[in-house]
Amino acid sequence: MAAVIGVLIASQVVGTTDGHSDYFRADRAWFFIVLLTIGYLISRGLAKSGSRDPYDAK
Repeated sequence: MAAVIGVLIASQVVGTTDGHSDYFRADRAWFFIVLLTIGYLISRGLAKSGSRDPYDAK
């Protein structure tokens, strides 16, 4: 969650200067957030697949 917030803050802070275009546009920020989400989902899937304990509520 902190990485997503960091990407959003960075995309807001990095802006245009005189004569230069925006270096970190919103579409690029959302692309990085999607990459972070995919990485998180893959890592959670790998962590769950390695667990041997059943999660039955008894």
